[in-house]
Amino acid sequence: MADRKAETNAISGQPQKAIMDFDPPKKPKRNKYAFACALLASMTSVLLGYDIGVMSGAMIYIQDDLKISDAQIEILAGILNLYSLIGSCAAGRTSDWIGRRYTIVYTAEVSPASTRGFLTSFPEVFINAGILLGYVSNYAFSKLPTHYGWRVMLGVGAVPSVILAIVVLWMPESPRWLVMQGRLGDAKTVLGKTSDSKEEAQIRLADIKEAAGIPEDCTDDIVQVSKRSHGEDVWKELLLRPTPAVRHVLIAAVGIHFFQQCSGIDSVVLYSPRIFKKAGLKSNNQLLLATVAVGFVKTVFILVATFMLDKVGRRPLLLSSVAGMVFSLATLGFGLKVIDHSDHRVTWAVALSIMMVMSFVAFFSIGMGPITWVYSSEIFPLKLRAQGTSLGVATNRLTSGVISMTFISLYDGITIGGTFFLYAGFALVSWVFFYFMLPETQGRTLEDMEGLFGNFKWNFPKNRNNNNIREVSNGGGNGNGPNGQVQLGTK
Repeated sequence: MADRKAETNAISGQPQKAIMDFDPPKKPKRNKYAFACALLASMTSVLLGYDIGVMSGAMIYIQDDLKISDAQIEILAGILNLYSLIGSCAAGRTSDWIGRRYTIVYTAEVSPASTRGFLTSFPEVFINAGILLGYVSNYAFSKLPTHYGWRVMLGVGAVPSVILAIVVLWMPESPRWLVMQGRLGDAKTVLGKTSDSKEEAQIRLADIKEAAGIPEDCTDDIVQVSKRSHGEDVWKELLLRPTPAVRHVLIAAVGIHFFQQCSGIDSVVLYSPRIFKKAGLKSNNQLLLATVAVGFVKTVFILVATFMLDKVGRRPLLLSSVAGMVFSLATLGFGLKVIDHSDHRVTWAVALSIMMVMSFVAFFSIGMGPITWVYSSEIFPLKLRAQGTSLGVATNRLTSGVISMTFISLYDGITIGGTFFLYAGFALVSWVFFYFMLPETQGRTLEDMEGLFGNFKWNFPKNRNNNNIREVSNGGGNGNGPNGQVQLGTK
């Protein structure tokens, strides 16, 4: 009977299908070219991380050497963020003008959807690596005379900046920026190198052309595209007359950046020596070693997070991360309260406080840390992405500046334990915000994002990107493609 069926198929002209034809498609291998581009682009984040990390220890010696007050130390700690705020405000328009490879949206725009979470978490990985290097620098140069030590700690950070500035020039431009400039030929070349397959490159190019308003049947290497003068229409569409979807995207992006910093992470990173001193550690050597441990824990857990983003998804990882942060901050506040109200050393409270600092940075690094940058760089529509992302980063730097410049005053006013209870309250509010406002984006193409937003309900659209099947009709009305095949794709 099987022979008769095979003979019938041969006569009817239908190809025989082996069992392997029905196997699920194999997972594509990680694109090495996109990996290299993301790696190079993210290395610049080491400088930001180093500046933040090195200040935590340098401030001890700066205060001793220059005899400055705690209020001046707060300003010194926060001023870096205010300078970063100026750069982030200018980044949106600048990236539309000179290109994406100098900005944080670059990695999201060159990455294939299958590994975008992994690759766009690289900036946070390198920030954490920079923080760890800053902490190690503090410890390494702490033996120098005070008036030399802190200057060397800060000065070492200038060395890699020159090398990284040269490296950036060798990176290809973002295919989405190239399409916006009408350079379709160059965009095809970059997409061919950064996509998992030729078919994916074609689909990505078609989606980008549609988003940029270029006809799909246009195959010229260079095309004329309409230029927006000074970006007025972008700001109007983003802030003054946004659609429900764009408004939702903007609230989500600004909100995730705001709540990331309101958790007090920069207070822990910048003021770790003071926190450990309040917890009961005494010598500068102990304080700096404990701070190095903080940097090590942050770096290890951010590396774990990079491999989980595209497997677990953004929402589960973010919500579980914030829940752990709430617990860690509240318990840290409790431990520090016990120490504050005791007239003798409470060993268990000291150990608990140190453990909760490590727990807090671990939970932060496995979710809230990387996902903030991944999520905000991937959810904006193409023509709003540069300006929208710059608003999110500006919010991040402004909030970080406020947190950094008020920590000492805050714990002087409400005690250090009360300060961490306050941060725990912010983290709890952020969990509710994320639950209701942030849909899952795992596996979606950048051009597919806008369809996820605009509804504020509990039931967000589930990711069907990996299961969608685009059927190519052969005109016979049977829904099958040529030769009875079906093609995988996105709808």
